[in-house]
Amino acid sequence: MRSLVGAAACLLAAAFLAPASAQPKYGPGVSDSEIRVGQTQPLSGPASAYGTQGRIATAFWKMANEKGGVNGRKVAMIVLDDAYSPPKTVEQTRRLVENDQVLAVVNSVGTPTNTAVHKYMNLKKVPQLLISTGASKWNDPVHFPWTTSFYPSYEMEAQVYARHLLQTQPDAKVAILYQNDDMGKDYVRGFKAGLGDKAKTLIVAEATYEVTDPTVDSQVISLKASGATVFFNVATPKFAAQAIRKVHDLGWKPVHLLASVSSSIGAVLQPVGPDKAIGLITAMSYKTPGDPTWDNDAGMKAYLDFMKAYYPDGQPADTSNIFGYTANQLLLDLLRRCGNELTRENLMKQATNLSNLQMPMLLPGVTVTTTPKDFNPFRTLQLARFDGTSWKLFGSIISAQ
Repeated sequence: MRSLVGAAACLLAAAFLAPASAQPKYGPGVSDSEIRVGQTQPLSGPASAYGTQGRIATAFWKMANEKGGVNGRKVAMIVLDDAYSPPKTVEQTRRLVENDQVLAVVNSVGTPTNTAVHKYMNLKKVPQLLISTGASKWNDPVHFPWTTSFYPSYEMEAQVYARHLLQTQPDAKVAILYQNDDMGKDYVRGFKAGLGDKAKTLIVAEATYEVTDPTVDSQVISLKASGATVFFNVATPKFAAQAIRKVHDLGWKPVHLLASVSSSIGAVLQPVGPDKAIGLITAMSYKTPGDPTWDNDAGMKAYLDFMKAYYPDGQPADTSNIFGYTANQLLLDLLRRCGNELTRENLMKQATNLSNLQMPMLLPGVTVTTTPKDFNPFRTLQLARFDGTSWKLFGSIISAQ
């Protein structure tokens, strides 16, 4: 009898506890009907070419919400302009966190801009998630556990170029142009690491520029004078375009390696003149619109349909649009994985436990993997050469290791 009474009491307690344990757990910015997230973007300023990522985020969530959102909740994506100015980024990020009470700040663009709020976001324990920069500092789970990127590591990408040169031009003379910030320095550090002991003899000239400079023409003239046979162009879109044009106008014919941050056909190569960009080499992780290889690809068809229906003014071939679209696809997946535990802690848990995730617009063999000890999402890339119309992949998938 005692055992029966005890069992009944346990069942009664479980009956009362079960509904409580099944109740949703919400963090800031979340209710039964809405999830608020935000981002800062250079909608104006010297890096405004990247601002299209903010517009595609708005378009993506319009589509996603029309299709039911996240488990019946609409996602409010708040996009604020920071003009690629770190002080403005601080102001706008504080607004998102303290006024708008967002669940997370997601896919904000820029190394200097995200650096300006790096410590703040981690002190506040607000996810600084899937940011659009590949600087090595974002992969620091011990000191900055609330920050992850969604871009191939600049150091890894540069090592891929180094491996290619060692295999194809072991006696090359290399000149490097790079932006004088963490982004540029990461590329150069990775490139030199990839060349190893040969870096000292192969690299014959380096030049930097500031994001506030009007032009890089003088730097390109100086680098050409070094006699270099390889030009490593580590610049953001405005300056990369200037460098491509100047190399052409000078009649310089180096092997031209272009950092992926400026490989957009729509934002960089078309404005410069595709004929001036023929032969450029870059590293890629995504499928390129216009490449016949993907004409019947389901992921490509879905992307192009989305662009036509929700962002008709956008350039499908713009790299920023492809990455912005893919990053928001991943955010949608992460929010769904959270289920009814839509807290900042659980969102970070989901974002840092991804295993070989295949995304529709990533190249076959390029997947997304993160662990609590390694936030770097990409491990492989493939080289491509511009033929005047589109990027053509060559070789096989390459790991930096």
